[in-house]
Amino acid sequence: MARYIARRLLLAIPVLFGASFLIFAMVFALPGDPIRALAGERALPAAVQAQLNEEYNLNDPLLVQYGKYVAGLAQGDLGEDFRGRPVSDILEQTVPVTVKLSLVALAFEAVFGLIAGVLAGIRQKSFFDSLVLVTTTLVVSIPVFVLGFVAQYVLGLKLGIFPIAGVASGFSGYLLPGFVLAALSLAYVARLTRTALVENLRNDYVRTAKAKGLSPMSVVGKHTLRNSLIPVVTFLGADLGALLSGAVVTEGIFNIPGLGRAVFQAIQNQEGTVVVGIVTLFVFVYILFNLLVDVLYAALDPRIRYE
Repeated sequence: MARYIARRLLLAIPVLFGASFLIFAMVFALPGDPIRALAGERALPAAVQAQLNEEYNLNDPLLVQYGKYVAGLAQGDLGEDFRGRPVSDILEQTVPVTVKLSLVALAFEAVFGLIAGVLAGIRQKSFFDSLVLVTTTLVVSIPVFVLGFVAQYVLGLKLGIFPIAGVASGFSGYLLPGFVLAALSLAYVARLTRTALVENLRNDYVRTAKAKGLSPMSVVGKHTLRNSLIPVVTFLGADLGALLSGAVVTEGIFNIPGLGRAVFQAIQNQEGTVVVGIVTLFVFVYILFNLLVDVLYAALDPRIRYE
């Protein structure tokens, strides 16, 4: 197991460098002059603009800019934006916000998705099963920005159950955006759990367990559900990385000062150093949680072993 984890971590190094270079190249290819855009309507003196271009290496070719960025990264310097704010400070302020939002969303989809999927699976062709199938299909078909605005208007503005925007109110400010962020994945978790549970309920070991006189709760809880969780854990592990990177729209709707809004603003301002730093963090988190999912396989199914 230790050798497997070490090999996966070593393979993550070229992936991180490749992802950072691709993002750096895409930001480099954006049209326009970021220094001129930073000045707004009032034009900068030519000497000032030349000095800023030299300071931020904007006159250098792509490979030279990326090489200087990697050299600074090797010394622990993540760079800074065009206002002189270190990227490390941006990450320090925005990462906790997005992590809290993603964990709330993950809790919603794991708890409610599993409950809905299990109840639909053990009550096949019932009213509840049909309700889950119809509801999940409806949720999947609604764009996130539409669902976000509707939830914000109905639950926040009209009913006043949740705060409309921001996280100044504390944990309650994460509930509504967390649910919106989790809605699509929650539908997938429910349907995936139901499908896996229904398939496993048809296996021979379930009939054997019932023949031994085990209660239906014991058959589902101790035997069938554990095997059914393998594809669900795979999805949840991969989805946590997707939640971190996919919070751009949700954070924009609810005015949440997280990574999503920071990377969107950095793309608008063509601040390649900020974009690369945040996206590379996304890639690292995605790789880390995929590795964690692989390790959890052995805990869920003892037959799985890694050499």
